[in-house]
Parts: sequence; structure tokens; C-alpha cells
Amino acid sequence: MRHHNANKKFGRERNQRIALFKSLAYSLALKGKIKTTEPKAKALRPFIEKLVSLGKKQTLASRRLLISRVGERAAKKIAGDLAQTYKDRAGGYTRITKLGPRASDASPMAIIEFV
Repeated sequence: MRHHNANKKFGRERNQRIALFKSLAYSLALKGKIKTTEPKAKALRPFIEKLVSLGKKQTLASRRLLISRVGERAAKKIAGDLAQTYKDRAGGYTRITKLGPRASDASPMAIIEFV
């Protein structure tokens, strides 16, 4: 039974799932807006918002955690530009806009972007 296990698996093993979120967060940090499936966008939101909150701390430990979680280029963007943009905001850094279903397999699509 899956009691107290609320995370989505996306049909992947743990390492693949971590790589998926790392890749999605990297793209979102660098581009500011990505188009993905709705469940992936909903699962990515808390992941990226925790990273932005971590980047706002401006400590060496937080910078190292960011680098380990999303890579050096994205960590620099999060700790620099995004942290300054959202320094007075207490959460809610992203917006999910639902789109229609994908033509090939009718998966619900969404755009996740920074506010």
C-alpha cells in the first residue's frame, strides 16, 4: 500500500526521476518558461520554489546546494537574477498555465513560468 507516499513516480526509477527534475529545473531557470505535461509542471513547482528560496539566502552552503541540485549555470542564475527579483516576495515564484491536450497522445499540457 502507498500510505504516506504522495510523490509521483512518472514511470521512472529514483535516479531517472531526479535527473528529470534536475533537467526541468535547469531549463526553467535559464529560459524562464517551459512547456511540459501538467503533472510534471505540478511536481516541478515545489522543487524550483525551494531552490529559489535557497538562492535568496546568499550563503556558501546554499550556493553549493544549488550547484549540486541544478548545475552551475542555473545556480548562478537562481542565486543572482532570480534571488534579486524575488527578494521581497515570500514564495509563489512560479505560475502554471494549463494548455489543451497534446495532439499525439492527448496528455494535458501546461506552461510553467516565473511570475
